[in-house]
Order: sequence, then C-alpha cells, then structure tokens
Amino acid sequence: MIKNLSTFLVGIALICLSGCTPAQKEAAATNEYTPLEVTIPERPAGQQDVIELVTPKLDTVRVGFIGLGMRGPSAVERWTHIPGTKIVALCDLLPENAEKAQKIVTNAGMPAPTLYSGSEDAWKQLCERDDIDLVYIATDWKHHAKMGIYAMEHGKHAAIEVPAAMSLDEIWALINTSERTRKHCMQLENCVYDFFELTTLNMAQQGLFGEVLHVEGSYIHNLEEFWPYYWNNWRLDYNREFRGDVYATHGLGPACQLLNIHRGDRMKTLVAMDTKAVTGPELVKQYQNEEAPDFQNGDHTMTFIRTENGKTIHIQHDVMNPRPYSRMYQLTGTKGFANKYPIEEYCFRPDQIKSDDVPNHENLSMHSAVPEKVKEALMQKYKHPIHQELEETAKKVGGHGGMDFIMDYRLVYCLRNGLPLDMDVYDLAEWCCMADLTRLSIENGSAPVAVPDFTRGGWNKVDGYHHAFAK
Repeated sequence: MIKNLSTFLVGIALICLSGCTPAQKEAAATNEYTPLEVTIPERPAGQQDVIELVTPKLDTVRVGFIGLGMRGPSAVERWTHIPGTKIVALCDLLPENAEKAQKIVTNAGMPAPTLYSGSEDAWKQLCERDDIDLVYIATDWKHHAKMGIYAMEHGKHAAIEVPAAMSLDEIWALINTSERTRKHCMQLENCVYDFFELTTLNMAQQGLFGEVLHVEGSYIHNLEEFWPYYWNNWRLDYNREFRGDVYATHGLGPACQLLNIHRGDRMKTLVAMDTKAVTGPELVKQYQNEEAPDFQNGDHTMTFIRTENGKTIHIQHDVMNPRPYSRMYQLTGTKGFANKYPIEEYCFRPDQIKSDDVPNHENLSMHSAVPEKVKEALMQKYKHPIHQELEETAKKVGGHGGMDFIMDYRLVYCLRNGLPLDMDVYDLAEWCCMADLTRLSIENGSAPVAVPDFTRGGWNKVDGYHHAFAK
C-alpha cells in the first residue's frame, strides 16, 4: 500500500509551476519532501528479531535439495565435497532430473538420497521429513518464498537461491516465519564470496579506503544463450510481466556489506528509472512466437539509493543487450578507490600504503591506479581469512570460479559451529526488495521511495558487518 502519494504528487505539481513561491523554494533547499512509502507491518506479538541468530550446533548438516534443473545439480555436486554433511533427499518436478542428481551423489561414494518427483507438491514431502536440517531451494523464482516458508514451518533452516523473494508480501512472510520459528533463512548470494570482493571488503574493514562513501553494483549479463533453458520460459515471462530491477542481489549484496547495511546503517530512499523495452519483446517473438506489446521491463534499469548515514549506492540491471559481463563492484572512499570491472584496480592516497608493504611505492598517486605489482602485493597482504582457508579447495571444486563452494561451505561451517550466518533474513529482504520498490518508483515517474526498515528498529544493534568464526 502506498502512503502519502497524494502529498507527493501535489508537491511535484507545485514545484513544476512556472513560479515557485518563497516557501516552496525554501522547502526545496532544505530537502523537505515526502517519499512514497509502503506499509511496514507490526511485528506479531511474541516475536523478536533474528539479528545475529544462533541455533544449536549440528554435528552433521543433513540437507534436502529442491530444484534440480539449472542450478541444483552443481549445488549437489559441491556438497559432496563439504565435510560434515549428508545429502538425504532430492526433489524435482521431472523424475529424470532427480535421478541424474542422485547419480552425482552415488558416484561420489555416498548413500543414494531419497527421490521425490512427478508432482508439483512433491517438495512438501521432502520438507516434512524429520531427518533433514536444511532445505536448499534452487527452483524458479516464483516458488522460492513459499518453499522457504514451508521448510521453516516444518522445523528446517532454509537456504534459497537468488532472488529469494519477488514481492514485499513474500519478504515479510519470510521474515515473520524466521522470527517465529527461530530458523535461519539465508539467500544463496554467491557474489559476496568472490575473490576481489572479499579481499576488498577486508581492506575496507581495515580502514584502507578511509570512510566508504559510495558503492556501485550491477547485473549486466546478456542471457541470449540461456533463454532457451529456463523451464517453460519462466525468466523471460517474469520480465514480461514485471517492471523494475528484478535481479539486483548480485550487485547489491557486496555493496551492502561494504556499507554495513542493518549493522550501523540502512538504506533509506531510492529512485529508479529504466529505458523502454525493445529487446525484451523481440525475445518473446523469437522464443515464444508471439507479439509482446505489453512487455513490462525496460531493457536497462538504474537505481540510486541513499542511506541513513548519507552514503550512496548505484545499481544497474541489463540482461537483454550486448555488453561485456559486469557486476560493476566499485567503491569510493575518502582515502581510496576500488573497481572490479572492466579491470581490477585500486587507487589510494599514497600515505595510506606503507612503503615496506608494497613495491614501487613512489609511483602511487591519487589520480591513477596502483601498478599491477602493488595491486598483487596488497591483495596478498589483505587476503580474507576465509580465502586463506578455502581458496585452493574452492578453485578445485569450482562453481563460478569457486565462490559457490565457499558460500556453501560457510553455511555449513556456521550451522555446525552454532554461529550467526554470513547473511541473514534481513539481508535477503533488503537485497530482494528492489524488485517491488524500483517498480513503484518507475511507475510514479521515478519518484523517491522510502526503503522499509525490515529489522523494525534493529538496524543499529550491530556495529559493522563481520563474518563469525569459531574460537
């Protein structure tokens, strides 16, 4: 539900008049405006937040997988390399998908998991088992949230592929279920574990960039070679039906960790805009042999976000047009800069880097990237402890270069050691809410939209983002 829409539209109409009054000019100068707002439901009685949630240690993490089409089989294969786990059950609508995944497990010398298939409700039987601790969900987007909710309601932790929720209603339902059941609900965002990102995050946490003021992220990935493989054209259909940044998490996740979102800061307001839809309707004609004059999503979407502490985020989405793959990943700080795409580079104030830490210290400047050898030395010096432990194994096992394995390994590590997960249900909410909120902004002339506080008051309880480690 939108609140204060009439106030906002009246304000815009007044400002657009040929002659603003002195009062209007004063209001504009002091940034007094009312963004569009969505309803934040009250926390149900008896519930409390799950910030830094810990649950009893699990000697063995018993897992069931739902969805064995595109992403699921590789996840199953990765889990055969993680100690302290047992793959108990596998589910897919198509029996042949479940059977292929079962062979992955048995070929690794492990007991054959129980299979569920052939019915659109078969996944419920998996969730209802009493010998599963975690349900790993890798289906199409539309089923993510309801499966996660059902899993938690049946006593399981939920790990859900991105995006884990597509609407604010789904987001609040996941939050409330996690808070009520005291079960973890984690979005499987792999990009926060990529090597440049995690190294740069460590640098930021060590103060190398000074105060981080601005971050950027994106999902720019031409999906032309993938469109035919989405079951029943579900992903193209979603872009046809919905407008906005429907897949923001790969760019937004690493950006939010840099800014300590809901760990000392929070996203406060966003503005979004998009191009017209050109390539999208052509894809419908190509793959579904029909016209799509109603195609909703623009080819390219941009979102600008301001935080409570005056930081900014820029997010982009484009899966339609020819462009080199990019998640952007960029940060600007008071003492340094980092950029991953199109080339990995750093720039610092020279006095930020000790001369005995890097070679060619005399070549550092504030208006050019550090030399390659300096970059390599810095990345080695600031290699994140997670990568120090897992990099070699991760690159052998694979999964987007190894970051998928690290994501799964860290999930298991935290469950086995009774630690808070690296990503909680509020991260899920903040990174997924872009779909609904950007649509709202775009459909109202790129109006400012208030970002809900999904923690309902707890965003400042934790001082800074961190990964938990067993002592």
